[in-house]
Amino acid sequence: MIIAIDGPAAAGKGTLARKLAEHYGLRFLDTGALYRAVALSLLLAGADIEDEQAAEEAARQLDQRILSHPDLRSAGTGVAASKVAAMPGVRAALLDYQRRFAATPPGAVLDGRDIGTVVCPDADVKLFVTASPEVRAKRRWLELKERGEEVAFEQILQQVRERDERDMNRADAPLRPAEDAHLLDTSELDIEAAFRAARRIIDAHLKRGSDRQG
Repeated sequence: MIIAIDGPAAAGKGTLARKLAEHYGLRFLDTGALYRAVALSLLLAGADIEDEQAAEEAARQLDQRILSHPDLRSAGTGVAASKVAAMPGVRAALLDYQRRFAATPPGAVLDGRDIGTVVCPDADVKLFVTASPEVRAKRRWLELKERGEEVAFEQILQQVRERDERDMNRADAPLRPAEDAHLLDTSELDIEAAFRAARRIIDAHLKRGSDRQG
């Protein structure tokens, strides 16, 4: 079974995806971390984050160890990641990796921005997880604060809105719900409520499959 979870930054889809993968015994892939890793590798090398050739090369030679680097989740890496994620060459380089991961038994939960539309258009269940920009900015601000990064809330909110603009309007694989995706707005939901809502959607799919087989 493949579960595709898409949505904008800080909507809660990563935490939700991990919980669903554990619950259903599936593998988990945070595809956003791959783009962050490409961006961070450029930053650490002192390369120009706007250099598409360098970014594509970094994606093709991605060192998995960088996924555990302490700066992977920093605000600066996130901003850089949204820039490299808009580069067609980078997306193409990482696409095959994501598809191979999803196809490996027993299946997987993939969290990203174009999973249901591009990476796994035939996923068994597609969720589009979202929340208001203000709610997402507050979540991101609190996350950074817990890590000791002092950033003004207004700055985070601006970054969230700018990233939404880039993600939704990029030429290659823009952020949008798949036509058959289930919309899950977490603005008023904590993670446990969102988890229960997602499970209801997935369990209903599994029941339909079981009924057809029966």
